[in-house]
Amino acid sequence: MNGIEKILERIEGDAQAEADQVIGKAQQEANEILARYKAQAQREETEIIARGEKAAAERIERLDGAARMEAKKQVLAARQEMVEKAFQLARAKLVQLPEKEYVSLLAGLAAGASFSGGEQIVLSAQDRQTIGEKVTAATNTLLRKAGKPAKLSLSAETRELGGGLLLADGTIEVNCSFETLLRLGRGQYAGEVAAHLFD
Repeated sequence: MNGIEKILERIEGDAQAEADQVIGKAQQEANEILARYKAQAQREETEIIARGEKAAAERIERLDGAARMEAKKQVLAARQEMVEKAFQLARAKLVQLPEKEYVSLLAGLAAGASFSGGEQIVLSAQDRQTIGEKVTAATNTLLRKAGKPAKLSLSAETRELGGGLLLADGTIEVNCSFETLLRLGRGQYAGEVAAHLFD
C-alpha cells in the first residue's frame, strides 16, 4: 500500500466518522419532522372525520408524502454536506503530510504535468522556502527516470495556492494546486466518496 493509499484510507476513516455523526443527526431531524407531520395528520383526521373519511384519508396521504419528501431532502442535504467536508478534509490532510511524502507528492504531480521538461515550478512562499529545491530535484529525477527532458527549475515567483504547485512555461500554466485538483476530481469522485461514506 503506497503513501497516497494510506492517506486516502486515513481520510476515509476520518470522513466516515464525521459522516456517521452528521447522518445520525440528519436522520434524527428527519424522524422528528416525520413525527410532527404524523401528529398533525392525527389531529386533522379527528377534525375531518365528521366531514368524511375519504377527505381525511386524502389529507393524511398528502401530509405523509410531504413528510417523507422533507425527510429525504434533509438526508440528501446532509450527505452532500459530508461529501464536501470529505474533500475539504482531504485537502487539509494533503497539506499536513510529512515533508518527505509532501515532496514526493508534489514531484509526482509536477512530473506528470510536465510537457516540455523545461517549465518552472511555482510554489507558495512557504513551500518555496522550505522544500522548493527538494521538489525541483525530485521532479527532475522522476523525469530522467522516465526518459524525458529534465530541466525544470524553481521559479522566483510565488503564489498562494493552499498546497500543490503550478508549472509555468511562458504564458502557459498548468495548475496542480490541491484546490484545483480536488475541484476537478469532485465531479469524477463524488459518487465514489459518497458510496464509501454511506454504504
